[in-house]
Amino acid sequence: MASLHVLVATAVPVERDAVAEAFAGDGHTVIAAGVGPALAAASTATALTTAALEGSPYGLVVSAGIAGGFQPEAPVGSLVVADEITVADLGAETAEGFVPVTELGFGTVTHRPPNTLVRDLVAVTGARAGAVLTVSTVTGTAERAAALRARHPRALAEAMEGFGVAEAAASHGVPVLEIRAVSNPVGPRDRAAWRIGDALAALTGAFGKLTPVLRSWNPYDQ
Repeated sequence: MASLHVLVATAVPVERDAVAEAFAGDGHTVIAAGVGPALAAASTATALTTAALEGSPYGLVVSAGIAGGFQPEAPVGSLVVADEITVADLGAETAEGFVPVTELGFGTVTHRPPNTLVRDLVAVTGARAGAVLTVSTVTGTAERAAALRARHPRALAEAMEGFGVAEAAASHGVPVLEIRAVSNPVGPRDRAAWRIGDALAALTGAFGKLTPVLRSWNPYDQ
């Protein structure tokens, strides 16, 4: 599927550059969409709309970047491919605990990437597949990390943009993928434990292996 037009949305320029090193050109576009789900959604939707109006719509949207990894399942330096993209803090706090927006009777909290694409990307990169959580506030305590894992036992990583990118893609009827390289553990903030350079290198490596996967992927095979 060499002609597949792919939009990759990262949060910041350093992530964009790491992806573009291995994935720019051949109809692919890599943008720094901004930090957080709202700006990521707006930037991604703008890019999707512009491409559609120009007659060259995207066939796949990828949310990509570095992330916090839940330990020990997603160690620092490892890759995670989302088989579900879930917003973790969209809902309401109640006396009984957090209630997601779906249980309030509206909205959605999860988007699911194409199973075959996730499977094939995991096979070529050695990444782990699991839930990637989108949060508006990065976790900074062991208590919150434990609470997130209790609510989302399949969670491997948390980041701030995936759900926003997925919402924009869904509004255009375009499949979405999320790829994250783990730069730090989820939990108490310890800058000395962050390995951003290693994570960016892993991200570049993952995108260097993505093109052959896309060539063999049938977009109608979800």
